[in-house]
Amino acid sequence: MSASGTRDRSRGNFYEILGVPRDADPDAIQSAYRRLARRYHPDINSDPRAEERFKEVSEAYDILSDPESRKRYDRFGRDFRRMPEGAEHWAGAGAGAGAGAGARARARAGPGAGPGTGGGGGPDARFEGFSGFEGFGVDDLFGGFFRRRDQAGPVPGADQEAEIEVGLAEAYHGGRRRITLPASGGGTREVEVTIPAGVTDGQRLRLAGQGGQGRGGGGRGDLYLVVRLAPDPRFRVEGRDVYIDLPLAPWEGVLGARVTLPNPAGGEATLTVPPGTSTGRRLRLRGRGLPRPGRAPYRGEGAGDLYAHARIMVPPKPTERERELFAELAGTSSFNPRER
Repeated sequence: MSASGTRDRSRGNFYEILGVPRDADPDAIQSAYRRLARRYHPDINSDPRAEERFKEVSEAYDILSDPESRKRYDRFGRDFRRMPEGAEHWAGAGAGAGAGAGARARARAGPGAGPGTGGGGGPDARFEGFSGFEGFGVDDLFGGFFRRRDQAGPVPGADQEAEIEVGLAEAYHGGRRRITLPASGGGTREVEVTIPAGVTDGQRLRLAGQGGQGRGGGGRGDLYLVVRLAPDPRFRVEGRDVYIDLPLAPWEGVLGARVTLPNPAGGEATLTVPPGTSTGRRLRLRGRGLPRPGRAPYRGEGAGDLYAHARIMVPPKPTERERELFAELAGTSSFNPRER
């Protein structure tokens, strides 16, 4: 069952699953996979059917992102896994035109076929019904297949890429998290990921041996997780520097103040506002931005800074006494902000 309705995964077309044409380039395939994986990932989508859709999308990307697997899939369709290595070389140029996805080789019994051979034909059976196999007997054809398999070395799995969303406090302190990945042959598997302190948006984390499955004894490829910092309405992050708006009362701007503000690493921070602070002034807390990779917050050089942008706010509904005080100030002050 998929998120879009009942679907037989064994019969779906990988290109249709990703919503790309058969001539799509690798960038288009990767872009389609990222979009669909984010939509149907079980950690994001609570629809019970989304997990099956996520498996379909992951399987399709696993095949189409690997040039060799994609070539074999384009030639033999879903049956490419059951075809011996080197089958495309035996099919020859003629098979390329007549085979296509899902083609079958049909053995026709030769003159020597008898009751003991059944429908498969005898030793002289020829692959006459499949273009490109004319003149090859069963022994010739499959003997060649197995010789090629014996000669072929292990093929390592393809590297893969996915995104992982990290909160700002987690980016400061680092941590460990378990994520769900598609498993070879269907299903899912869990992998523990270490988020190092000081990760930034767009940084790639390498998980060795957690990528695509290898073939012929080859090891798995690597999985690269691209960090995406989760949006936080209070903060804006640029590189390792973090920015926040700091609302101030008029008297705090005039007289100066010691105020608290949210700390992106968690908790609160204290900031000294100097007298004469106007809207737009940028106040800095040195070293309070994202830490240097692998370092704890606020320790060592290379950390970013936390910048607070002052915003002078007036009382939306002043009391009668506040009005009197502001009127008294207006009558005694010579300050005119429109004059320079």
